[in-house]
Amino acid sequence: QVKVVESGGGLVQPGGSLRLSCAASGIVFRAYAMAWSRQTPGKQRELVARIAGDGTANYADSVKDRFTISRDNAKNTVWLQMNSLNPEDTAVYYCNADGPFYNYWGQGTQVIVSS
Repeated sequence: QVKVVESGGGLVQPGGSLRLSCAASGIVFRAYAMAWSRQTPGKQRELVARIAGDGTANYADSVKDRFTISRDNAKNTVWLQMNSLNPEDTAVYYCNADGPFYNYWGQGTQVIVSS
């Protein structure tokens, strides 16, 4: 059974930082690209960052130079370090494992940036 579980969301003040974690099980982790997306009510889900199995990372322009995605294939875990947060970053953040045949999603973790 495949599981993708996010954690680390919460309330943070503007300018603050949060680190999201995503643990995957039931897959050959290194064979999957891992990605973080986010969604706010009434808007389409937006890809934030993606990291391939070899560590190659890509970012949305809106988060470049503020967010960093990383992974540890030995721990089956991917992280999203978010710095200089602003209220526009408020969203539910989803982790997904993007494989050659299947795409697995977690349930999401809420991030609220507010004073």
